[in-house]
Amino acid sequence: MGKLFGIFACFLIVALDVVAGILGIKAEAAQNQEKHLRLWIFECKAPSHDAFLLGLAAATLVGIAHVLANLLGGCNVCTQQEIEKASPTKQLSMACLLFTWIILAVGMSMLVIGIISNHKSRSSCGFTHHHFLSIGGVLCMVHALFAVAYYVTSTSSLD
Repeated sequence: MGKLFGIFACFLIVALDVVAGILGIKAEAAQNQEKHLRLWIFECKAPSHDAFLLGLAAATLVGIAHVLANLLGGCNVCTQQEIEKASPTKQLSMACLLFTWIILAVGMSMLVIGIISNHKSRSSCGFTHHHFLSIGGVLCMVHALFAVAYYVTSTSSLD
């Protein structure tokens, strides 16, 4: 039963992150459908409501996947001495946890920048800002790899 739950949890985390990644990429495509006026490195563009909603959904799903992976993987907060004395599996678990937080921070930042730039009240002109939503979407998919690796290594170190 525990093994079946672990497989289901991994598939759920991957599914949430992959759907978030696809939504982020679709948000970028929706943003590119809007009118743009470009002059050298300056650009004026109208916000896209579809890109706003898709980016918001992507950010929500990657957040849910991250919380789920951390809750199911358990808390492995320990001191520097405990990490040095820990087994290689436990050390790998902590490294994966660190990478999931870094990827989440960068990916979520990219998605939020894309979401804000597509808010209704922001018809902006300025320096070009491209690919924030699609980079955030790709990082959602990378997050899936490290989140599942964290879950697997943290639960296997409990045995």
